[in-house]
Amino acid sequence: MKLLIGLLGAFTVILQYQLWLGEDSVRALNMLEEEVQAQQAINSELEARNRLLEIEVIDLKNGLEAVEERARSELGMIGEDEVFYLIIE
Repeated sequence: MKLLIGLLGAFTVILQYQLWLGEDSVRALNMLEEEVQAQQAINSELEARNRLLEIEVIDLKNGLEAVEERARSELGMIGEDEVFYLIIE
């Protein structure tokens, strides 16, 4: 009887060790869940950025106003019928 109780006790200790400290333990599961949440946050930020870029691409493909705006702001270009004024403070 003592042998059976000893074996059951040892078996319980082994199972508890695997549950809490082993390779596929509760701790490892919690760490993986945290990594998944962090990756989902990164993915949502990237999806938002991609939506903005997609809108910009569609705007550039469909209209000349966006092209003109970019030429003015990024390249410093002016139109033929426009006058450039530089205001110095």
